[in-house]
Amino acid sequence: MTQPETEVQPRCPECAARVAVADRFCEACGRELGTRRVALPRLDPDAAPTCEGCGGTRYDADGYCGGCGQLRPQPDRFEADLGAVYVMTDRGIAHARNEDAVAAAVLEDGAKRPVVTVIAVSDGVSTSEDPQAASGAAARAGVDACLTALADARSGTAVVLAGLTAASQAVRDIATHDGHAPSCTYVSAIVRGYGGDGVEITVANVGDSRAYWLRGTGIEPIAGGNLPSTRLTVDDSWAQALVDAGAMDEQSAMRDPRAHTLLRWLGADSEDKPWSDRCVKTFHTTGPGVLLLCSDGLWNYVSDPTALARMVGALPREKAARALVEFALRSGGSDNITVALVPIGPSVDAGEEQ
Repeated sequence: MTQPETEVQPRCPECAARVAVADRFCEACGRELGTRRVALPRLDPDAAPTCEGCGGTRYDADGYCGGCGQLRPQPDRFEADLGAVYVMTDRGIAHARNEDAVAAAVLEDGAKRPVVTVIAVSDGVSTSEDPQAASGAAARAGVDACLTALADARSGTAVVLAGLTAASQAVRDIATHDGHAPSCTYVSAIVRGYGGDGVEITVANVGDSRAYWLRGTGIEPIAGGNLPSTRLTVDDSWAQALVDAGAMDEQSAMRDPRAHTLLRWLGADSEDKPWSDRCVKTFHTTGPGVLLLCSDGLWNYVSDPTALARMVGALPREKAARALVEFALRSGGSDNITVALVPIGPSVDAGEEQ
């Protein structure tokens, strides 16, 4: 299912001239272009809640109280719709705070049609210090670096690796002293080629946050066209190592007490190059279907691509995201839950409300 990567550079929808991600207007015909962005969870500077520890209302840039150092209280759920991508992150039931993060950006033409979509999902490692700072820094830095690389018209592999490199460095930079190593997982994707014969999807990951392709219901896979529902990423975990070694099948490996132990992660205590040589993959599809990026707060409860595709079905992106998150909550909500959904294909117009 992995296919050779091809150059897919953004083009103006009016005259088909090549454009850069940083361009606001097409140099050839003057058509307006634009980029929409979001990063969640987000703190509203105009709404400072009372600190549960000391009653103060002053917080630093990382959300810690200036009086007692307690983390600022947050809503249980954040969500945003950028048209081409819907993102949602939920605290879950068992965790006191949300240690996941998601960032996304959509390059659009003047008619609000997507040209390129960039997404990053990160899951803070709860056993590390300040995991929420690590995940937030990784997601934001990853998307920023991908946009910069896209502006230089790089290949999909080069773009996601630029994002991964920046995310890794951003997490390392959080460390304030020896032994302070906020850590997180990371999965990202770029989607290019809207309006053509199909789209190119390039993904990269470190840890056990995942990317899936969920084929539209009732659509049979066609060679060189629409992919069957499949997981696009490979976990860096103990369970995956058991599967790779042929010691266990996936279901048995996930029952091992060490199943979720990470072998790779982003953090000051990780390797200089914390990603594997197989972490980047490029796919092509005509759709219809949905690209899903998620933390393990979702796939812990449903990991099979076909089952996920059935849950999403033909739902609009907002309802599909909520269906996945609500399912995880009903199943126990033992972890933070983050999803990003990118609808793709002729029967799913990502640029309009559904």
